[in-house]
Amino acid sequence: MSDTHTEEIERIQKQIQKLKGELSKARRSAPPEPAPDYELRNADGSGVRLSELFDGREDLLVVHNMGKGCAYCTLWADGFTGFAPHLQDRAAFALCSNDDPATARAFADSRGWNYPVISGAGSSFARDMGFASPEGEPWPGVSAFRKLADGSIVRTGSAPFGPGDDFCSPWPLFDLLDGGAGDWAPKYSYDA
Repeated sequence: MSDTHTEEIERIQKQIQKLKGELSKARRSAPPEPAPDYELRNADGSGVRLSELFDGREDLLVVHNMGKGCAYCTLWADGFTGFAPHLQDRAAFALCSNDDPATARAFADSRGWNYPVISGAGSSFARDMGFASPEGEPWPGVSAFRKLADGSIVRTGSAPFGPGDDFCSPWPLFDLLDGGAGDWAPKYSYDA
């Protein structure tokens, strides 16, 4: 690679890092949004409140997952398997699937997901958090919550998921390849 290209790449990387710092600062300075204590469902169909997902912690990350039918959401969720212990060292962490409880649990088990998986099917949770259309069509992303001393819950941040985001490591790695990701798309299985 020529010095000119290397310098251009380094200049852009520095700009991106600076902008990421500004984005992080803006996110932290945004006022928290009150969040209801939603009732979601465990794998057995029993109710579980959002407040219970904190597992005794102040902070909680909830991934909004479109469900078994989305290979892209599966890619993100598969990636969290390796990161789950690290994430859970800092905050409670769970994935909320759009699938019914039994489907969500069976799919999570088939993928080896090692973190709590719950169902938001039938609730307004995803829509209220901005991760579903008014008709209920789910969208992927993540919400961060904090449980306050009085037991109330606030959302402290959120971000959508999509190819090229900071939440799924294959995309920036593919960007290093000649042609980037090309026409690659995630698959459910890579068995020959």
